Amino acid sequence: MNLVDSSGWLEYFANGKNAHFFAKPLEDIKNLIVPSICVFEVFKRVLQQRSEGEALRAIAAMQQGQVIPLDVPICLKAAKFSCDLKLPMADSIILATAKAYHATIWTQDSDFKDMPEVRFIIQ
Repeated sequence: MNLVDSSGWLEYFANGKNAHFFAKPLEDIKNLIVPSICVFEVFKRVLQQRSEGEALRAIAAMQQGQVIPLDVPICLKAAKFSCDLKLPMADSIILATAKAYHATIWTQDSDFKDMPEVRFIIQ
């Protein structure tokens, strides 16, 4: 399974310099999980920078993967990761979701840089 964090989705949608890095996991829909926190982050950013219509189109693309709701077990694991690893809330939720689904995280967020089961590329 693959999980592309919000930075990867935004890079892909913007066709940024690292879009190619995220294309493989994002286009492998059957093996893609999408934490609901990523839906929030991507919708918010696209809404701020573009329009509501474009934000909704981005979310429609994200929903092609399996959207994972934030449930109590993921919340508890995320809170523990946040305390133990000093991660921000969203990153902790992304990590907990990846662990729950045995997924590789694809990111350009330096908070994940040296973690196992992470594919990281420099922005």
